[in-house]
Amino acid sequence: MILNFTKMHGLGNDFIVVDDRDSSLRQLARLSSKLCNRRFGIGADQLLLLGHSDRADYRMRIFNADGSEVEMCGNGIRCLGKYIFDVILRCDESPYAKKYCQTIDSISIETMAGLRHIHRSGNLFRIDMGEPVFEPDKIPVAQKSVRGKSGADGKVHYSVKAGNTTYRATCLSMGNPHAVIFVKNIDSIDLQKVGPLLEKNSLFPNRTNVEFVEIQSNKSIRIRVWERGAGATMACGTGASAAAVASALRGRTGRKINVHLPGGKLVIQWSQKDNHVYMTGPAEKVFEGSVEI
Repeated sequence: MILNFTKMHGLGNDFIVVDDRDSSLRQLARLSSKLCNRRFGIGADQLLLLGHSDRADYRMRIFNADGSEVEMCGNGIRCLGKYIFDVILRCDESPYAKKYCQTIDSISIETMAGLRHIHRSGNLFRIDMGEPVFEPDKIPVAQKSVRGKSGADGKVHYSVKAGNTTYRATCLSMGNPHAVIFVKNIDSIDLQKVGPLLEKNSLFPNRTNVEFVEIQSNKSIRIRVWERGAGATMACGTGASAAAVASALRGRTGRKINVHLPGGKLVIQWSQKDNHVYMTGPAEKVFEGSVEI
């Protein structure tokens, strides 16, 4: 079988995007591991599948490079949005079609984390990431592993150990689990060493994404991310969102900030009006191709 794909990236977090609206693909975990392999496959952090939805305009399924399926991906949904606008909703050259397509700037996507809405403005995509979740059973966090007391914000923070170091993590869900850790210098962290230990710590029944955060100012932070099932990545949209929420929650920043990742910048706003988190950033097409599977 010949599979057509589009290689895309959001700030260096790269994806293989496939239109599977006819639900013809099988053994998706195995397929993702094969295609995402950087030596024997196409190479990517994740495989994104565009599907049919009865609840939204489209559906997105996300498979990590290790074959595991995850609930949500912020950079991935921006890339899928660009793919939909540029390929699926592409206009022909007639004046009527051009006029019609100019009116389409928002679409809805069904994910395992719920419905998400994408708004396009040029090559920037603003995503409604939904509300942050702090309840331990919904993140999830193993409550029996909680140590310490609630912070001034009324939320519980967690002690989590990696090797000989114990970190204080602010844990929340942005549709997937995150552990946000504040440090003075993110470059001092051996991410390849501590990332896997934190991801698989017994505190996290479903594993977790990990963000190390360095505060630059009230409006700017730097982060490095270890993604569950993918490892160290150039960028992570849900991770940037979680880091921004944790920074505001702990009084380190305001509620609208620039989040600087190794691959570039995202603008994250945690709205006081509706409690939703909004992420704005770019998405890029790299190339199209086909592969035999």
